[in-house]
Amino acid sequence: MDIKKIISESIAVKQSIIESEILNKNIEQVTNLIVSTYRNGGSVYFCGNGGSAADAQHIAAELSGRFYYDRPPLAAEALHVNTSYLTAVANDYSYEEIYARYINGAGKKGDILIGISTSGNSKNIIRAFEVAKEKGITAVALTGESGGKMKEVADILINVPSADTPRIQESHIMIGHIICQFVESKLFPK
Repeated sequence: MDIKKIISESIAVKQSIIESEILNKNIEQVTNLIVSTYRNGGSVYFCGNGGSAADAQHIAAELSGRFYYDRPPLAAEALHVNTSYLTAVANDYSYEEIYARYINGAGKKGDILIGISTSGNSKNIIRAFEVAKEKGITAVALTGESGGKMKEVADILINVPSADTPRIQESHIMIGHIICQFVESKLFPK
């Protein structure tokens, strides 16, 4: 096992993000949209599967709880945290509908839905993006390099320049932290 090689690979992906004007612009655009959404009384929703669900929950918690300092909570939710809802909808409808149905019921025009998928091909997130667009909700995709099928339905694509799932996930949480830091500092300047 070569620990230094793994760390170097992670750093290389992050260096590629630093050097990408498009990715930096898209991260900044998402941050500004989230700030605007909160100023207008809206909510930010997150969804993902597996490790990406864990990242969705982590980022939502940073916004709804706190990031760097004490401040009022922000309306952010990871859509998979209600297991009774999740299992009922998956059983009664299909797993592809779990996020779409929630967004259809709770989402409103001006909200933001951030879907996290390393492949960009998660059918339940794509379906949620379709419903979001119908309702005037901005759909943001955090994916790997190709963007997968999510790039076709997302309003904004943040595609980490890697095809390696662990390196993509490490970058997703970094990007989530960047967004949280800037959202917090813009809404609650010290």
